[in-house]
Amino acid sequence: MYNKTLVIGASINPNRYSNKAVKLLLEKGVEVSAIGNKQGEILGVEIFNSKELLENIHTVTLYLNAKNQENYYDYVVRLKPERVIFNPGAENLEFEKILTANSIQFEKACTLVLLSIGAY
Repeated sequence: MYNKTLVIGASINPNRYSNKAVKLLLEKGVEVSAIGNKQGEILGVEIFNSKELLENIHTVTLYLNAKNQENYYDYVVRLKPERVIFNPGAENLEFEKILTANSIQFEKACTLVLLSIGAY
């Protein structure tokens, strides 16, 4: 069983990788929370459009470009996740430095690939 994951940049659009990630996480038995620009739902997972106070988040997986991540720096640090995944297109050196300074691990990887090869 995997640990709880927060998808930031979630979309109700089934063609978006963030949407596919939520579905695959659920398929693999991961408890998922989601935040996106628009409220909605993916297979019963509510997409919040605000920074919900969540507990016990193990992994934050980012589907936002660096500029759009700025509003989430403090929020993610407050969640104290074990790790943050920067999916392709979400790489962000500034945020990596903030995470390192707060002893939060990160990796530049694709959540979908990690899940599909059993390396999540």
